[in-house]
Amino acid sequence: MSTTTPEEPELQNGVVPEPNSNSELEPEPQPKPSDPLPQPESQPEQEAPEPKPEPEPEPEITDADPKPEDPKPSPIQSNGSENATDKEAQISKPELRKDEGSRTFTMRELLHGLKTEETDAISPYSQESPQQHVDQNDAAMDLISSVTGVDEEGRSRQRILTFAARRYASAIERNPEDYDALYNWALVLQESADNVSQDSTSPSKDALLEEACKKYDEATHLCPTLHDAFYNWAIAISDRAKMRGRTKEAEELWKQATKNYEKAVQLNWNSPQALNNWGLALQELSAIVPAREKQTIVRTAISKFRAAIRLQYDFHRAIYNLGTVLYGLAEDTLRTGGSVNAKEVSPSELYSQSAIYIAAAHALKPSYSVYSSALRLVRSMLPLPHLKVGYLTAPPVGKPVAPHSDWKRSQFFLTHEGLYQISKIEQKQSAQSLSGRSGDAANMDKRTIGVDIPDIVSVSACADLTLPPGAGLCIDTIHGQVFMVADSWESLDGWLDAIRLVYTIFARGKSDVLAGIITG
Repeated sequence: MSTTTPEEPELQNGVVPEPNSNSELEPEPQPKPSDPLPQPESQPEQEAPEPKPEPEPEPEITDADPKPEDPKPSPIQSNGSENATDKEAQISKPELRKDEGSRTFTMRELLHGLKTEETDAISPYSQESPQQHVDQNDAAMDLISSVTGVDEEGRSRQRILTFAARRYASAIERNPEDYDALYNWALVLQESADNVSQDSTSPSKDALLEEACKKYDEATHLCPTLHDAFYNWAIAISDRAKMRGRTKEAEELWKQATKNYEKAVQLNWNSPQALNNWGLALQELSAIVPAREKQTIVRTAISKFRAAIRLQYDFHRAIYNLGTVLYGLAEDTLRTGGSVNAKEVSPSELYSQSAIYIAAAHALKPSYSVYSSALRLVRSMLPLPHLKVGYLTAPPVGKPVAPHSDWKRSQFFLTHEGLYQISKIEQKQSAQSLSGRSGDAANMDKRTIGVDIPDIVSVSACADLTLPPGAGLCIDTIHGQVFMVADSWESLDGWLDAIRLVYTIFARGKSDVLAGIITG
């Protein structure tokens, strides 16, 4: 990113019941299964009315929020989760060719452009009477005109939004099929809803959002490929759902929101923010539906967060959200009596996975107090002094292509420095609390597989006849390829994410933060 913006607010979503986010947690408390993860006071992920470029204060973090002008986070209530308002770091809109030459605008472009026109006082729309605009669309114009900001800046902003509404109402009066004008008018309504005072009852914020949804509906009927409209429409629906708590009406709205996020992703698959918001909407829905449906929805949410991270590995919000949803799944699994069968991940493993993602989010954004608080709660769930420990099947050292019978299943551990195989001698010495002699350590290094993080070129799943059957893992390094096989495809997902996150943290120059987490 070539530009920077003021530090974004603390945010993120949580799956577990939310503690008082203003309260200080004791340093590194011993976490119990019933302990809730901390969450931000407001919701970051679904606030703004439109996706627009919003780089992070630090060049290496590239996620963005839908509303750069008002970056206040706000909480979502389902399972303590939050609607992260991670807007599109860059959603490029297709050229929309209309008879009038109009196009969709981001809210930033809209506000800057309209402010200039308003101050110049030469806009042809300024010559039209307010009554004409009301006649064009009574409900929408009455709602927008009734909004007053909470301060001078808010009032000034609302004057610009009102001017914009008149402009788009006039455009639609001239051409009812102008989907650009409908889309931009919906953005104005959605932005006006955010400008409504919290204690205000007139006009209704919900009424503004409902009117925005109608405009998005009309725009997408006229232009079914307008992915930005589906994305922002889903945000507006989510905001309406949050006002209704855990009711049947809220459930229906969350279902609508998930369908619109799905459509937005289908039209623009390269959108980590849409995937992240989709996961959050599913997470909210899982807190309302009957228990028999909950786990399926939660696991779908996990897949959306994971997909968002794999599009953007420094997307710390999605990383944190994945950690919290795994924590919530661990809680639920523990309450229902643990894993149903051996193939399912145990609660202890889910807690450990959760801690890995929360630790990675904190390493990428150590300044976020919500990440710090969550980390203090889950740090002891990590296999310290390592980030991850587990089993992989590997070939003999120095023989990546070997008969399947020569491959052996053994333990590996991942730290901020690399992925290393644990030798049998090391295991015995560790069990006896002995510190190995330097000569033995050198010999063991020669007999075991190790990959240093700085040497990694890529990490991927692989399927190859030279590998034993199972979930293949390929680590491409500057010294060549290293192949291993995970115990299951679900286990492989955990290894892939963990190794890639450690590399991303290294590439962002934050390895010392991660080292501090796992070494204490």
